[in-house]
Amino acid sequence: MALPFDDEDDAIDRKAPLLAKATPGDNAEPLSISELSARLKRTVEDRFGFVRLRGELSGVKRAASGHLYCCLKDDKAVIDGVMWKGGAQRLAFRPEDGVEVIATGKLTTYPGRSKYQIVVESMEIAGEGALLALLEKLRARLAAEGLFSVERKKPLPFLPRTIGVVTSPTGAVIRDILHRLADRFPSRVLVWPVLVQGQGAAEQVAAAVRGFSAMPAVGAVPRPDLVIVARGGGSIEDLWSFNEEIVVRAVAECTIPIISAVGHETDTTLCDHAADRRAPTPTAAAEMAVPVRAELAATLADLASRKRHCALRPVSLGRERLEARVRHLPKPEALLAAKAQRLDEAGERLRRALRERAGQAGARLEAQGARLSLPLLRHRVERAEERLVRTGLTPLLLQRRFEAAARHFAPVARVLPQLDPDKPLQRGFARVTDVSGQTLTSKALAERETSLVLKFRDGALTVTPGDAPIDPPRPSSPAPPSRRTVRSKEAQQQQGDLF
Repeated sequence: MALPFDDEDDAIDRKAPLLAKATPGDNAEPLSISELSARLKRTVEDRFGFVRLRGELSGVKRAASGHLYCCLKDDKAVIDGVMWKGGAQRLAFRPEDGVEVIATGKLTTYPGRSKYQIVVESMEIAGEGALLALLEKLRARLAAEGLFSVERKKPLPFLPRTIGVVTSPTGAVIRDILHRLADRFPSRVLVWPVLVQGQGAAEQVAAAVRGFSAMPAVGAVPRPDLVIVARGGGSIEDLWSFNEEIVVRAVAECTIPIISAVGHETDTTLCDHAADRRAPTPTAAAEMAVPVRAELAATLADLASRKRHCALRPVSLGRERLEARVRHLPKPEALLAAKAQRLDEAGERLRRALRERAGQAGARLEAQGARLSLPLLRHRVERAEERLVRTGLTPLLLQRRFEAAARHFAPVARVLPQLDPDKPLQRGFARVTDVSGQTLTSKALAERETSLVLKFRDGALTVTPGDAPIDPPRPSSPAPPSRRTVRSKEAQQQQGDLF
């Protein structure tokens, strides 16, 4: 291939040199990459030592060391950013993707990748609109976790004994709450002093809420029955501490019912959504916490009056009904007249019945007395005496036995005289017997006898039944035992010894 040069030597001279040679008078010394990077770094940092950039955060992440890495972008360009640990800890909000911010810092280069970046010293949300967008994004994320659901809300106690208040101890809020509680219902108040605005306020409020929740039920300091998180009004920046995620989660996880009273009527924070009840003002929170003591006293008095009225109403109604019924009742004399007449008739019948029963009992007694046999009793006494002599008992034992037998036979001894068949003779009666002395109780027995003996009070008379001749009394030969005598002997054998 022909070269477009006339002279071959000139063509060789125009070729790229193989070795770098220092040209005499040349002041452009070659620089190393590190030297160039250092010069670029100094130039950039000197020219852009203080810049304020407005852009949208992207790729936000926190390293384990605490440093914050992100990108700032707009619709045409992107720049990397880094915020060291100390500045990241001082941020008043949580950086997230999509938040428009204004970052203040200085530009620098990163030689390791030939990139330039901004070292952010402070970061702020770019305007209220961006702040509200961040707030809405955080609200949606926490709501998706269920922190604002109605099922998590706890009912407020009707009359809390102790009320915990999380607020600034030097502001007008705590004075308003204490004054309102004293007017309505004086209660024990525990104040947990915190910052309500600025750096570290969110952490202190969250720690106070968790501190109240972790208090033991029984301890030197009483555990609150209700907690009020309160702050006065202000701008959205002033109230931003109560929109922080750490505060919202502490309020949602608290085991004690919480009233959120942050700001005034139109101010709303995420703490209000997580609390069990939202109050438009701190004074309204105190009114929600306790009832009015005077109203309670009036209510109790009214209930007591109604209770007395309800208790006395049945009595008064019963008295009226009783009086109305008494007027329709008959006189007591009229009610008792028929009963008194029946009582008189029953008394008369009773007297007649008693006389009849006495007569019947007397007849039965006479009939039973006639069945008793005096010789049988004497025979048994004689046998008992013989056995008593044979046993050889001691006098004391015999005396006891005699006393027991005497008590046993005392009723018989009282009845025995009444059963004497000759006792009625004193009243004019006569007893019919046979010649052997056996009493005859029926006509059939008397007809079988040839002679009858009639015993009177003053003696005996021998008669003959019918027209039969009267024979002289037979000698004292033993007469054949009658059926009654045989029955008496059999009863005596079956009865046994009285002792």
